[in-house]
Amino acid sequence: MSTSSNTIVPDPTGSQRRSVNATLKRVFIGEQGIRSGWSALIFIAVFWLLQTSVLAILGHFISLDATRPIPMSLGLLQESCQVLVAAAATLVMARIENRPLLAYGFTGDRTLVRLLTGALWGFLCLSLLIGILWKAGLLVLERQLLSGFMAWRYAFAWGLVFLLVGVFEESLFRGYLQYAMTRGVGFWWAALLLSLAFAAGHLGNNGESILGIVEVFAAGLFFCLSLWYTKSLLWAVGFHAGWDWGQSYFYGTADSGLVMQNHFLASHASGNPLWSGGTTGPEGSLMMVPLLAVMGIGMWLWWGRIGNCCR
Repeated sequence: MSTSSNTIVPDPTGSQRRSVNATLKRVFIGEQGIRSGWSALIFIAVFWLLQTSVLAILGHFISLDATRPIPMSLGLLQESCQVLVAAAATLVMARIENRPLLAYGFTGDRTLVRLLTGALWGFLCLSLLIGILWKAGLLVLERQLLSGFMAWRYAFAWGLVFLLVGVFEESLFRGYLQYAMTRGVGFWWAALLLSLAFAAGHLGNNGESILGIVEVFAAGLFFCLSLWYTKSLLWAVGFHAGWDWGQSYFYGTADSGLVMQNHFLASHASGNPLWSGGTTGPEGSLMMVPLLAVMGIGMWLWWGRIGNCCR
C-alpha cells in the first residue's frame, strides 16, 4: 500500500538566481543609480566608439595631418564633429540618469558674462606672457600678415573654432566625467585624474614637449579650480578659447605644438626652448609656472574670498 506526499521541495536554482541578481545590483547600482566608476566607463566607451567612427569617416574624405599648419576650414570641421561626439556621449548618460543635457556644467545664471569674461581674461593673460617673452628676447614678433576685411574675417572664424575647442575639451575632461567621478572619489581626486588624462591627450601633438605636457596638466587643474568656485564650465570655456585664439590667430605662435594657417601676426620663438617654449609655443615656457600660480591666487582672492554674490 502506497501513500502520496504533498511536501514542497525547495528550488535551489531560484534562490541562487536571486542571490546573483542581488550581488550584481550591489556591484553596479548604488544609492544614486549606476555607480560612478561604471558611469564613467560607459561614457568613455560611447565617446570612443563615436569618435573612432567619425574620424574613420572623415579620414576617407580629407587629410587629418596635424604636422602641417592647419587650415581654418579643417579646424572648424574637426572641432564641430568633436563637440557633437562629446554632446552625444553626454546625452546618452543624461538620458540614463534622467537629467538635462546641460546639467553637467552648462547651467546657471550669468552664462554670457562668464563666457565673455573668461575669454577676455584668457586673452589678457596670454598677452602678458607674450609680452614677457618678447621683452626678454625669447619671442620675435615679425610682422602683420592680415589686414582689413581679411583680418576681421579670420579673427571671427578662428574665434568660432576655438570656442568649439573650449566647449569640447571642457565638456570632455571637466563635464560629465568630472561629475561622475566626483561621486566616487571626490572632486579633487577626480580633477587630478582627469587633468592627467587632459595632459595625455596632448602627447601626440607634433612639436609638444615634456614641459609643455606638465603645464597642460597644471592648466587642467586651473580649469578645475574655476569649476570648483563657479560651479560652471563657462568661464573655463571662455578662458580656453581666448587663450588659444590669442596664441594661434592673434600672435601667430604654436599652440601645444600645433600651428594654424591665416594668423594676424607672424612670430617665432628665440633662444633656449626651456624659456621660450620652442616648438610647443608660449605655454611650453617655464614662464608659465609663475603665471599659472598668479592666476590661481587671483581666482582664490576674487572668487574664494568675496562669496557667491560675485561668482
